Amino acid sequence: MKKLIAIAIFVFAGFATAQAQKTAKMEFKSETIDYGEIKKGSDGVRVFEFTNTGTAPLVIEDVKSSCGCTVPKKSEEPILPGETGKIEVKYDTKRVGPIRKTVTVYSNAEEPVKALKIKGTVIDEADDS
Repeated sequence: MKKLIAIAIFVFAGFATAQAQKTAKMEFKSETIDYGEIKKGSDGVRVFEFTNTGTAPLVIEDVKSSCGCTVPKKSEEPILPGETGKIEVKYDTKRVGPIRKTVTVYSNAEEPVKALKIKGTVIDEADDS
């Protein structure tokens, strides 16, 4: 009887360990978006695309930008293993000059905090003449 209980405990512990090792993993197509040179007032919306290459559903808990000129928008639903998701970023192109911003993603992934970058330059057409 003691052997049966011991075997049951080892099986249960092994199963619990296997379940605990299931994790989500975000793999981005690109971790940097380069706007290049864009005109003042143009469309500042870009998208970071990613795939959950892990074995558990991926939940994006929060997305924050390094300033108010960049507004991120996250997927609200969990991303199942093998599925793709996106994080939309809108930069205020009314601000002329260089773009160097960070978008930080907080999730339940293997790497729980991920920094993404946007860069480029907003040019004023009036200055070109």
